Amino acid sequence: MPPARLAATRGLYRTQFNVEQYRKTPRTKYLGYLTGSYFITICTASRRPYFGMIADGGMVLSNIGLFVDSQLRHASDFTDFEVPLWVVMPEHIHAIVCIPDNPVSEPTGPSEQRSVASPLRACSGEQRQVPKLSRYINSLKGAVTKYARRNGIDFAWQSRYYDHLIRNSHDGNNIAEYILSNVAKRWEAMRAK
Repeated sequence: MPPARLAATRGLYRTQFNVEQYRKTPRTKYLGYLTGSYFITICTASRRPYFGMIADGGMVLSNIGLFVDSQLRHASDFTDFEVPLWVVMPEHIHAIVCIPDNPVSEPTGPSEQRSVASPLRACSGEQRQVPKLSRYINSLKGAVTKYARRNGIDFAWQSRYYDHLIRNSHDGNNIAEYILSNVAKRWEAMRAK
C-alpha cells in the first residue's frame, strides 16, 4: 500500500477506533454512578458453579469462592468503597456497594485489586469517564481472574453485571433481606427438585 494511502487508512482507523472502541453501555444514562448505594449481581460465565456448592443449608466455598469473599470483606481496606452486605453463591455474587460522597477513590492499602483511580485504557492519551462503580467491579473481577490464573483454576466471568440504585431505606431493607435469605431459598429450591 502506498505510504499516503497507509497514513490515510491509519487516520480513518484511529477515528473509528476512538469512536467505537467501547461497546454501548448498559448503565442507566441519568445516573452518574459516582456516589450512592447499589445492589449488584455478578455472574460467572455460563453460570458455572466456580465459587462452591450449597450443602446442608449453607454455602460451602471453594478456594476461589473464599478469595471472592475475602475481596468483598476487605473492600474498604484498599478503597473508600464499602461493601456492607454480600453473599457468594455457587455461580454468582450479590452485594451492596456503597460509594461515598468524596471526589476520589484512592487505594488505602495493599490489595489484589487494581486502584479504582488507575487508568484502565490501552490508549492513555485520551481520558474516558468510567463510573466509579464500573471501575470497582472491573477491579474486583480482575483480581479474581488473576487469582484464578495464578492458581491454575479454570475460571471466567460473564462480561457484564447487574446494578440497581438503592433509592430509599425500604428498597435497601428488601434487598438486604433478599441477600441474607438467598442461600436458604436456593437450598430449598434444590431440595424440591
